[in-house]
Amino acid sequence: MATIAVAATGEFGADVLERLAAEHDVVELLTRPDKPRGRGRKLAAPPAKEVADRLGIPVAQPARLDEHVELGAETVVVCAYGLLIPNELLERALWLNVHPSLLPRWRGAAPVERAILAGDDDTGVTIHRTVEALDAGPVAAQRAFAIEPDDDAGAVYARAAEIAAALLHDVLVRDEPRFEPQPEEGATYAEKIRPVDRELDPDAPAQELVNRVRALSPHIGARLGDLIVWRAQVGEDGAFEPLEVQPAGGRRMAYDAYLRGRR
Repeated sequence: MATIAVAATGEFGADVLERLAAEHDVVELLTRPDKPRGRGRKLAAPPAKEVADRLGIPVAQPARLDEHVELGAETVVVCAYGLLIPNELLERALWLNVHPSLLPRWRGAAPVERAILAGDDDTGVTIHRTVEALDAGPVAAQRAFAIEPDDDAGAVYARAAEIAAALLHDVLVRDEPRFEPQPEEGATYAEKIRPVDRELDPDAPAQELVNRVRALSPHIGARLGDLIVWRAQVGEDGAFEPLEVQPAGGRRMAYDAYLRGRR
């Protein structure tokens, strides 16, 4: 069992945190401050904080990281955290970053979404040392897995979290992790999802549209006019077919039910 701190904010980080806490002594969570969410815009805790509170893990929520931040352990696992880690802190601990892609492919904010949008057949998880350059640190462990034709981003992130926990366990139980330099050849950048990335172009190939829906489900949502499309398929005639949609201000429903309601 290793004694570690975790820096995580989003759903993927929360999933990895819970899996790590089942096998290791997590003494602290670093996470982003609470922020307004939902229609009422009430302050809400990030998903990782919700997990830490349930498990009794102490939580720190600095608005930014600087030399005044105290670290609770000599090893910090970073996963979907979202704050820049300054060099002063990188030098005070071993920071291990969990990245859900086969680095150097898809460095950046949205690796799973970009892999599905690109039609990649596989992806993976990379554990690497955090450095100042984005997702460019030397690699301690890496494992590939297939993106199945029906997988959406949620399914890929869940599989990545499971693999990440296993890889981290192997790295953390070593007396001294071994790192291999990350190649620059084949590097691509997974920029964050923008509003334009959500739009479904009816003139685009059907499979491309289905991939866009899969990439943005179940957490963002692709848009077709005033509809959010959560599930879709390529029909027998080769055309794009929505399966589950959400009208503006409404609930998710089968596309057939939506069409009946319009009639």
